[in-house]
Amino acid sequence: MPIASTKSSPVYVDEDESEHYSVPAETAEDLATEVIHARDDPTLNPWTFRVWFLGIGLSTFGGTLATIYYFKPQSVVVSTVFLAIISFVLGEAMAAFIPRKTFIGRLLNPHPFNSKEHAAILVMASAAANSPAAIEVLAVQRLYYNMDPSPAIGIFLICASQCLGYGFAGLLRRTLVYPTKMLFPINLPMNSLLEALHGEKSQVKKKLRVFYIGFFVLFFYEFIPEYIMPVLVGVSFFCLAKRDSLLFTNLFGGSNGNEGLGILALSFDWQYISNPSPLWYPLQTLVNNFVGYILCIAVFVGVYYGNIWNALKFPFLSESLFTDKSNGTSYDLFNQSAVLNSKWEVDPALVAQQGLPYFSATFVIYILASNLSITSTFTHMLLWNYNDIKSAWAFASLANLRRAINPRSWHWRFWKMTDNKRGGAEDTEHDPHYRLMLAYKDAPDWWYGIVLIVSAAIGLITMYLAPSTLPWWGFIVSCVLSCICILFFGAQYAITGFDYNVQPVIQMIGGYLHPGRPMANMYFVLFGYNSVIQGQLLLKDLKFAQYAHLSPRATFTMQICGTIVGSIFAYIIMNSITANQREVLLSLEGTNIWSGYSVQTFNSQAIAWGGLAKSLFSVGCRYQWVTLAYIVGFVLPVPFWLVHKYFPKWKMDYWNTALITNYIGLLWSGINSVTTAWFVIGAFSQFYLRKYKPNWFIKYNYILSAAMDGGTQVLVFLLTFAVFGGGGKEASFLQTQVQFPPYWGNNYQQGNYDYCMNNPST
Repeated sequence: MPIASTKSSPVYVDEDESEHYSVPAETAEDLATEVIHARDDPTLNPWTFRVWFLGIGLSTFGGTLATIYYFKPQSVVVSTVFLAIISFVLGEAMAAFIPRKTFIGRLLNPHPFNSKEHAAILVMASAAANSPAAIEVLAVQRLYYNMDPSPAIGIFLICASQCLGYGFAGLLRRTLVYPTKMLFPINLPMNSLLEALHGEKSQVKKKLRVFYIGFFVLFFYEFIPEYIMPVLVGVSFFCLAKRDSLLFTNLFGGSNGNEGLGILALSFDWQYISNPSPLWYPLQTLVNNFVGYILCIAVFVGVYYGNIWNALKFPFLSESLFTDKSNGTSYDLFNQSAVLNSKWEVDPALVAQQGLPYFSATFVIYILASNLSITSTFTHMLLWNYNDIKSAWAFASLANLRRAINPRSWHWRFWKMTDNKRGGAEDTEHDPHYRLMLAYKDAPDWWYGIVLIVSAAIGLITMYLAPSTLPWWGFIVSCVLSCICILFFGAQYAITGFDYNVQPVIQMIGGYLHPGRPMANMYFVLFGYNSVIQGQLLLKDLKFAQYAHLSPRATFTMQICGTIVGSIFAYIIMNSITANQREVLLSLEGTNIWSGYSVQTFNSQAIAWGGLAKSLFSVGCRYQWVTLAYIVGFVLPVPFWLVHKYFPKWKMDYWNTALITNYIGLLWSGINSVTTAWFVIGAFSQFYLRKYKPNWFIKYNYILSAAMDGGTQVLVFLLTFAVFGGGGKEASFLQTQVQFPPYWGNNYQQGNYDYCMNNPST
């Protein structure tokens, strides 16, 4: 839903450093025009040798490193801020040191490094700098099913699964990208940084000073909580006061993974607080999330200590499967491989011997809350944002359908067809950045249509050649689901900044459609869930390009090229690691260098959801409310909408039930001590600074967010290789990982960093 405002736009004078904002920025239009300025120089050229050289080079680097880290014990991502900084340094260096006196020199260095080149490099590199979900599927097949699809099949499968979502999202760009309301607040820090790096030095020197100070302060500071004093990850005064209580651990602990809820714990580690950064999260999203967070604490405590689903027999927080031994509070891990037959399908007889598994009660609540949120999103968007998304299905109007089936309206030279509405009399979109983009030729719909058709065709073919055991109709269902999810969750992401994880829902649907077939479930998730992720990435990059005023055709080219380069190198690296480190990846403990934990988890989820979903979640079964939550979720937004319709002064339009219900499952795993700090910092930025210091907020809030994230991520990247064993020798974990000497601020040998009592079940 939109962030409503009745104020007039802030008055500003002259250029960047002299602008003065007298009233808070409240609407999406305020942020889109004040944080990022609506001015452009169409003469700047992004089609240079530098773009291709640095773009392909950083795409290779990002794609390779992301895949390597998938098989590492450390979880590190390739930071886009890091890519922005290194590409800026290299681009400026090439512009400074390549002479322009010769023809070759002018070809390689035609002009100073500009913002359009920088934006193009970032789009290409960021498209490659993520680990494709297809390598999970291929790795599981190689390691657990002894199947080894050919390199051609593997590479085409990765490319198809990565680009399928691009096709859907590209065709929806008029609805999900062009309008001002589709803000994509996650882009504001990066676009603010790009504008500062390429602005007139006299006009942006203060912004750059804030960026450099924030970057280097966090770079040096994060060395303390990350290495010297990890107690700063989560300081719990309750646990310090009472260290022998498991109840206190469950409620107030949270500095270690799956330790506890971290209630009122304080965190001083930006690496964990900034995932995602609270500095760019809209206030309305923060408030809704906070309500869900309070409900999460109440529901988790009530369900666990109320012993619902035999909760007390299993760990408080865990995503594993368990077997009830029916002797007090004891349990075993569910042996998932023991329920598979020779065809790698779940055998009901073997399941009966071992018994249906249990989840921890809090993990069930997480799934249930996710399901509530998923269907609430559909109803919420249709009730509150129907006018914003209805253009997505305008093509299905009777007039358009008649035109489509009339041969006289067909145009055999489709490659020369243009969008007559774009920039014409029928174009009612007034977003200032969009209007500036009318100076460039658009990427035609048929480009994205070709990407969609080719990706679907290749995906279907490789799915059978792999083989996947997923039937053709299952593939079509997964594609339809991904398209629907891209529209609704893409719109929610664009407006609120909240990024949904729809994997549990897609995985559950796949389990119902293809019971007992875990491999089919993996491929169903690959095309149904990964396509949503990729579609949202494309939408985010398209909006980034619109703010950076990079031409649509350059953006399309960079996205596709980056994705293809990243896919090729992802396969090469995955193939090498799974071939040379097979035994290590199959072991439970792994080494300090390689770990099969992510592969093992993906395989286990496929078995659990693909083989046991019907037995666990059907109506009448143990976890029936996980499925019934779908129905409840459809209804939840209706009362709020009705009350607002008849009592608009009650401001019920401020509440987003989809966000609230999603956060009811927020604390199901991970390091939870950061939650209090996340909300406090977000409220300070988006409420206090935005309302009482609007000038400072507009100029520096978002570039400071980029600076803090960049400094932290670069330091973590270096520490991973230097002391965390990311580049160590083949030896035992403690020999290659250089631990800081233990003391009260680094009690890694004694258990939880926050001194909460160790949970014996973990």
